[in-house]
Amino acid sequence: MAAAAPGGAVGLCRLLLPLLAAVPAAGGSRGSVGGMLYPRESPSRELKELVGVWSFRADFSPGRAAGFEQRWYRRPLRETGPVIDMPVPASFNDITQDPNLENYIGWVWYEKEVLLPQRWLQDDLRVVLRFGSAHYYSVVWVNGVQVVEHEGGHLPFEADISSIVQGSPQIPCRITVALNNTLTPHTLPPGSIEYMNDQTRYPKNYFVQNIRFDFFNYAGIHRPVVLYTTPSVYIDDITVTTTSTESVAKVQYQVSVVGSTLYSLSLSLRDQEGRVVAAGDGPTGVLKVSNPNLWWPYLMHENPGYRYFLEVKMQAQANEALLEDVYTLPVGIRTVHVTSTQFLINGKPFYFHGVNKHEDADIRGKGLDWALIVKDFNLLRWLGANSFRTSHYPYAEEIMDLCDAYGIVVIDECPGVGIKMPESFGNKSLQHHLVVMEELIRRDKNRPSVVMWSVANEPAAELPPAAYYFKTLIAHTKALDPTRPVTFVTDTNYAVDRGAPYVDVICVNSYFSWYHDPGHLEVIPLQLTAQFENWYKTYQKPIIQSEYGADSVPGLHSDPPLMFSEEYQKAMLREYHSVFDKKRKEYVIGELIWNFADFMTNQGTTRVLGNKKGIFTRQRQPKSAAFVLRERYWKIANESSCLPPIMKSHILFL
Repeated sequence: MAAAAPGGAVGLCRLLLPLLAAVPAAGGSRGSVGGMLYPRESPSRELKELVGVWSFRADFSPGRAAGFEQRWYRRPLRETGPVIDMPVPASFNDITQDPNLENYIGWVWYEKEVLLPQRWLQDDLRVVLRFGSAHYYSVVWVNGVQVVEHEGGHLPFEADISSIVQGSPQIPCRITVALNNTLTPHTLPPGSIEYMNDQTRYPKNYFVQNIRFDFFNYAGIHRPVVLYTTPSVYIDDITVTTTSTESVAKVQYQVSVVGSTLYSLSLSLRDQEGRVVAAGDGPTGVLKVSNPNLWWPYLMHENPGYRYFLEVKMQAQANEALLEDVYTLPVGIRTVHVTSTQFLINGKPFYFHGVNKHEDADIRGKGLDWALIVKDFNLLRWLGANSFRTSHYPYAEEIMDLCDAYGIVVIDECPGVGIKMPESFGNKSLQHHLVVMEELIRRDKNRPSVVMWSVANEPAAELPPAAYYFKTLIAHTKALDPTRPVTFVTDTNYAVDRGAPYVDVICVNSYFSWYHDPGHLEVIPLQLTAQFENWYKTYQKPIIQSEYGADSVPGLHSDPPLMFSEEYQKAMLREYHSVFDKKRKEYVIGELIWNFADFMTNQGTTRVLGNKKGIFTRQRQPKSAAFVLRERYWKIANESSCLPPIMKSHILFL
């Protein structure tokens, strides 16, 4: 697909790196290193959110390079030319009435001036600037000094800005961000720039951004920006893994401290009533919990999502002063195991009955929106869904926190969507993909809701380079985290898929009677049954139907069912479900509908204001299919005797 961007862009796709080489990088770093603990206030840490209105300017110069050539970061952005107000977090695309900004490709600039409390400017404190995510290539300056670069969206990055702000205590902290949303064959997701050189048909220097994924390429600062403090000697990272028997659980921990080698650590594990159930000391160790409350998925236990809280206290001597840092990490005790036919959580079979989602909504695009997040979780639980996949990129940490708390199981997917071109399987792409998996695992490794990593969605897995690519990528992921299974989601024929030998669970997408044999519901039983049997016979691994579905236009009805009607969407679901019910008695371990809600895509002749495969509208109103799925999911859930009776009302609940 293509997104046109009127205006010149000679060599635009080459702006990502060469231009940055000329940018002063004093005090800067390439990406983030060390730990990536979620910012939390504590007796030793303070937090200042920078959400709200920022100054914004898109670089519409012919080469999109004026901002760097004129060094816009050296002075307030308003002094460089016209600026507009831009909300953060939000995508910039739908905020204005300017169609050029809606489809803009290139560099945009954000700026925010902040006054810091005087106590933050002491020598024994660190001041850290953290971005939850920004799309896709980011360069950040503070008071004109570059502090960090980061490649890729959807994941956090940060910079220690202590020396800059403490060196100029009377000056407001001016944060400048340059973002580039250009996608190349080596980014995640990949894309390509195509120049239209026929000036009898296109304006001079006209280009399009080609992508191979079916959702709108929103861009901007999508998640919260925060400033937070720690002592100069601080807890940098915590890693927790858990095992359990019926009577005893073991919580193995590893804590890293930065800033000194002379420190002490004490740890307390508290239950939800605040009682200390285990204690320890030192940077590594094992905490034993008697009669533990395990973390169970929603609808698998009467008390799902149980979390303990690991309080880590550090004391260190620095500059003849005693420093203390405190950080509390939520911990869920649970195990995951995969057999040839089952997915086990805490030793019991788990069946994924859930959804695929998108971070997508009117006006704010992919920007984090608390009202929408809470609404979605209420709808998930009303639906009886126990799981979702983060299609097709890591979701916000705030969403993941609620998955942990509510017991919603997550297949955590990286932004490896649309890997179709042969050049996207080369070493340059692979090295970036490895780094992305490192960042994702560093962020989400301690989350009990995350039970499996997905390294890609619908890649061209039949290409010869795919074998080495996925063998290397999956081995790297397993080395980073040996405790979780790894998969990728395929739409390649079972007989030619070169990546499937390396996954633990087969995740397969198919759209029988939609993209294949459109309108012919009668082919589904035969084709879907053959799909499952062929995959299982070849690999002897459990299978998840990771996508299936049909577009439906709300309010469009047809009997007999015709494509795009609500009746057709319901009929397709029921045909799939009849096969699922047979195969889940054998080796099918899950079904994830595509999609939870309608979402925006690029314009095209097959898309009328986006993809309409949602069982809810983009505004979160149910279509007929939502009630079909709800009846099914609660029926599956109530096969377990530990659950309350099926909900009879349509009331949303917490």
